[in-house]
Amino acid sequence: MDLNTLIETTVSGLGYELVDIEMSPRGRTIRVFIDAPGKDSGVDVEDCARVSNQLTRVFEVENVDFDRLEISSPGLDRVVKKAEDFVRFAGQDIQIKIRIPLGGRRNFQGELLGYKDGKVGLRLEKDEVELEFANIEKARLVPRFD
Repeated sequence: MDLNTLIETTVSGLGYELVDIEMSPRGRTIRVFIDAPGKDSGVDVEDCARVSNQLTRVFEVENVDFDRLEISSPGLDRVVKKAEDFVRFAGQDIQIKIRIPLGGRRNFQGELLGYKDGKVGLRLEKDEVELEFANIEKARLVPRFD
């Protein structure tokens, strides 16, 4: 089992959602971002400790060599990766970078309209665009502080 699958299986088995995994260049530090969708208050320190303890045990059994394991909430500017996330966060502001330019642009920011038929809808200042889900390189929520 590869490391990503191992982490996802463990995190989801504990009742959390795996948002993202980051690895240091030589894989010595593993950062795992989790969410608790059914919990109004989001992820807290106890959630992170629970996941950290379980992953540490699993890594020992599976002989995963690492120096440091960090567990964190995704934060207000969370990464949006899965099609379900683009549905879940519709109505929120988002920043999207695409691989192949559309109309000479690779970066878009606006209100997320959702996901349908392999496309992500986005309301910009003056118009709306549909971006191919497969063409999205990075997407991140933009928190509103008003």
